[in-house]
Amino acid sequence: MQEIIQNFKQITQIPHCSFNTQALKNFLVDFAKEHNCHVSIDEAGNIHAYKGKPKICLQSHYDMVCMGEAPNIQMYEDNGYLKAKNSSLGADNGIGVSLMMQALKDFDNIECLFTNDEEVGLCGANNLKHTLIANKLLNLDHESDNEVVIGCAGGVDIFASFDLEIDEKEGECYELEAINFKGGHSGIDIIKNIKTSIKEAGYFLAKNKATICEFKAGERINSIPKHAKIIAFFDTPPKENEHFKINYLGKIKRKYYKNSQKILDLINAFAQGVRTFNHRLNLVQTSINLSLAYEKDEKFHFELFARSNDLQELHHIELETLTYFKMQNCTVSSANFYPPWVNKDTQFGEEILSYFKKENPNAKLYTIHAGLECGIISEKQPLECCSIGPNIHSPHSTDEKCEIASIEKISTILFNILKKYQ
Repeated sequence: MQEIIQNFKQITQIPHCSFNTQALKNFLVDFAKEHNCHVSIDEAGNIHAYKGKPKICLQSHYDMVCMGEAPNIQMYEDNGYLKAKNSSLGADNGIGVSLMMQALKDFDNIECLFTNDEEVGLCGANNLKHTLIANKLLNLDHESDNEVVIGCAGGVDIFASFDLEIDEKEGECYELEAINFKGGHSGIDIIKNIKTSIKEAGYFLAKNKATICEFKAGERINSIPKHAKIIAFFDTPPKENEHFKINYLGKIKRKYYKNSQKILDLINAFAQGVRTFNHRLNLVQTSINLSLAYEKDEKFHFELFARSNDLQELHHIELETLTYFKMQNCTVSSANFYPPWVNKDTQFGEEILSYFKKENPNAKLYTIHAGLECGIISEKQPLECCSIGPNIHSPHSTDEKCEIASIEKISTILFNILKKYQ
């Protein structure tokens, strides 16, 4: 158990934000070779490591969502949890990577697939070139230790932009900074109706009849927006509230957006969050997150992420959102579409569940409203798949924490499974 925590501590000290994973890739390649593995790397940066005659493959992604001061992660223990000071922790999916490192060290017949850039469109899995040896894949990217995941949502990135009409004028100018927003994972946490910095900013600016000078809000396309910085003219001094800290810049002359109202109309009319709920599975079925809003190159940009556990609904919400922005004369596009993972054969999942029930009789098979790589990988070659992992709270945010006792529980279950497959 302590070795696994130590593995994770090592990982936190190596930068591995999405799109900047080279250092951790090199570390993992060296680690696998030191433990007598055959190692290969494909063009997408996916690492395939194996030794002996493996009958099961473990899989995790090795990039992380960097929030706050990450990748400068200062990990600490607090009341039974691993946390990070002023940053995301990277337990998603660093704990899975740490478990795989230990498995490579402890077992003679083992196969591991470390995928790259999962958090930015499942890029590694989508571009995977490796052929796995085992016909069973155990993904270690789940975040609840009483569930074995056998299905997940599909997703699509959506983009909209339009030309800003920029002019200059003199006026009473204020800077707004978003405060007290929690952020969170745009799939797992979307059911919580977490307030977003973009939607609240839109409401605040419209209510106070603001004219926008600068607007930048959101962090990642798969995170509920937490941060925002806005500069705007107000005819009447705005009052601070629980969501916005306000700094008066004076009566100054500066650029502003003549079409500010279009930005506010698009934000305020947009329906953020859960769109449909599956009562049979008791989970969100379709949702959408307005993730980023910002100026770049004299254009205003929106980035959104739609998810659904139903393929037809995913196509519908993609078209609906593109149409919404197109009706306001925006340039629109979508990318990184991946379908939901619907597991029709649950035999492997039920086998893994039997190990969980020894620890918790109430453990269950589950489908998740978030993206996992199992479906994409199993489309590339026939595999039986499921996903497990320890309790991780508030991933993709500076409040992220991972329960230490849960790491021990999952490691015990995982190594019992691996003993069977030796």
